[in-house]
Amino acid sequence: MNDRLPFLREKVSKLTSAPGVYRMRDKNNKIIYIGKAKNLKNRVTSYFRDTEHTPKVEKMVSLVFDFDFIVTENEYEALVLECSLIKQEMPKYNIKLKDVRGYSYIRLSDGLYPRFSAVMNEQKPGEYFGPYMSHYIASQTVREVNRVFLLPTCNRRFPEDFAKGRTCLNFHINLCMGVCTGTIPADYYSEIIAEAKQYIKDGSETSVERLTAQMEKAAEELEFERAALLRNRLTAVKKATERQYIIDDEMKDTDVIALSRNGSEICAAVLCYRNGRLVDRGEYFLGEAETVSDMYEDFILEYYTFETENTDEIRREIPREIITADDLENAEILEQLLRERAAHAVDLSNRKRGRGAKLITLAKANASDSLALKLGRTGKEVSALEELQKLLGLSVTPNIIESYDISNTGSQTMVAGMVVFENGRPNKKFYKKFSIKTQSIQNDYASMAEVIERRFRRYFDEDEKDGGFKRLPDLILLDGGIGQVNAVKPVLSDLGLDIPLFGMVKDSKHRTRAIATGGGEIAFPANKSAFFLVTQIQDEVHRFSITYQRKKHKKESLSIGLTAIKGIGEKKAAKLLNFAKTKIELKALTTDQIAKILGVKSETAKAVLNYIARI
Repeated sequence: MNDRLPFLREKVSKLTSAPGVYRMRDKNNKIIYIGKAKNLKNRVTSYFRDTEHTPKVEKMVSLVFDFDFIVTENEYEALVLECSLIKQEMPKYNIKLKDVRGYSYIRLSDGLYPRFSAVMNEQKPGEYFGPYMSHYIASQTVREVNRVFLLPTCNRRFPEDFAKGRTCLNFHINLCMGVCTGTIPADYYSEIIAEAKQYIKDGSETSVERLTAQMEKAAEELEFERAALLRNRLTAVKKATERQYIIDDEMKDTDVIALSRNGSEICAAVLCYRNGRLVDRGEYFLGEAETVSDMYEDFILEYYTFETENTDEIRREIPREIITADDLENAEILEQLLRERAAHAVDLSNRKRGRGAKLITLAKANASDSLALKLGRTGKEVSALEELQKLLGLSVTPNIIESYDISNTGSQTMVAGMVVFENGRPNKKFYKKFSIKTQSIQNDYASMAEVIERRFRRYFDEDEKDGGFKRLPDLILLDGGIGQVNAVKPVLSDLGLDIPLFGMVKDSKHRTRAIATGGGEIAFPANKSAFFLVTQIQDEVHRFSITYQRKKHKKESLSIGLTAIKGIGEKKAAKLLNFAKTKIELKALTTDQIAKILGVKSETAKAVLNYIARI
């Protein structure tokens, strides 16, 4: 809690509604956050209201001692000024990109017969290409160049190892020109290396044009052997362009950006295409932002306009097209800023269909995988939670999900099961079982309302010791439809709880079909990670509740059978069943043990043992 809030609220009430930049300062007058706004009063006021903020913003607000502001003519000027001030001050709570990995290079070794390799630094002699944010891209490019230009990949040294030993399999299947045979002159090899270097620098499209021209010229000059070699190389280049994502002639000069979020952790992924080739890819961890649009905007400004200790030529290059996975609120003014910096046209867009949409999916998968690696989860689990948040319109990622199901045998043995999924995985430590107490006949709606009320009253109970009851979920999923949801909503409202609540609807074959709200249903895309997660939750809560119901039903049947024996009442039957919880344990008991446990005579114990033997 910030003791300065009354002062800050009073000051912000006098703010102008003009666009501008605001700077938050701590008690030492140090700037801790810089932001822009098209309406200064509305934007700054939002920080000091009694509303829920993200953890990062809440922490920042708790440290604000004072603020100042600079009025600008328009939003664009505010954006430019914000960039300049952040670059100067580097405030603690503005985002700073953290590379997931270090930088990689493609190294061309020295010597008469040099080789290409992917390396993580520039320590050894040779010619270097890069840097690349992704070692995967550097490695893929090396493999592609070696395959296209039939370069050797073995461990032999040339010319020292000429004609020593047999030629390798790569030579026989036309994946290597066979330098080891000693028949490839150094000047010819040097010519091929020069072409490979141009291929790395310029991409496939330029290489195709150059090789086509060279092949036609050789044919005109009747150099048919050379023309055939160029034809084969041209075929290899064209074949390489058919690869799904490394080569894409539609993406001439394009960056594709997508974000993945899990709670307070956010990762941005960038795919960089130049001349139709995926030349690089990078993943970065970000700080929090208020909205998805803010996250993209902050990342784009940091990525393309700020100097950092890891700045390199790739980071500074602004492409002609930037595709984002979501629409941006301030796309036009961002475009204007990037155009001025790049000195060429820049198109900032979101593609819903076609090749761009597929690449967005790829970028998002990269971000999810990097985030999953940091969180110790799988990419599918991270994607599923993010998709579920978006599908249900949740304000936070549902890291803790509680799910409930009612199971009964008619009006007998009515029970409920509660399962907990945490970060996309079942957490069995927090599973709970409930016996229905207030219903004498089968009523799933009333039973569900009873269970929810009992569970959350335990949350408010100061004497409650069970940690599973002392925390609130981010999402509640009921096994059922609109009826179950509407039966439970008033219970949560009466308890003063605002927890997102939905039902899981099944089809006639008992498979997950849709999500139920209080007023309708949300269709589920069957190929999405969120669908598989909800299906898993529904199957698990059903399994857990019906297992408990069957076990309890069997126990109650045993209890009824035991009470039919003279001298055995409900308490003695319950005592025996609590001592021996399984059929195997019951059958292992002796007459003396039964007599001692129940405090009965030997004859009664023998009757109990005879009954157990028959079950």
